[in-house]
Amino acid sequence: MSKAKNGDVVKVHYTGKLEDGTVFDSSSGRDPLEFTLGEGQVITGFEEVVVGMAPGEKKTAKVEAEKAYGPRRQEMVVEVDKKQFPGNIDPQVGQHLEIRQPAGDSIMVTVMDVSEAKVTLDANHPLAGKTLEFEIQLMDIG
Repeated sequence: MSKAKNGDVVKVHYTGKLEDGTVFDSSSGRDPLEFTLGEGQVITGFEEVVVGMAPGEKKTAKVEAEKAYGPRRQEMVVEVDKKQFPGNIDPQVGQHLEIRQPAGDSIMVTVMDVSEAKVTLDANHPLAGKTLEFEIQLMDIG
């Protein structure tokens, strides 16, 4: 039976959990996730688990932050003047906003704190700094 290797298009069902057991994502009730191994379409640690699996095989694996969404970086947390926000945006804690950078790229940020004059924004991925656990079943190698 063939085993998944770089360059293969694979289909997997998965459930991703935090260390406390909280599910943050799952393909349950949806079509399997399809991606090409070795092309960086999913996090490195997830790819590494799938390489070498055979269709029908199931695995559970921990993926450390370094091979997931990276460490949490304090320099990606910034405080900005509330006056910099357009009048139609009333920032609220927990809100996700898309911010356009001077070079034209846009990034997603989360509002962490709001005061009278300042807004604290966090550009870290919500799962940065976290060890993740995945239950993966390889459904097909295309």
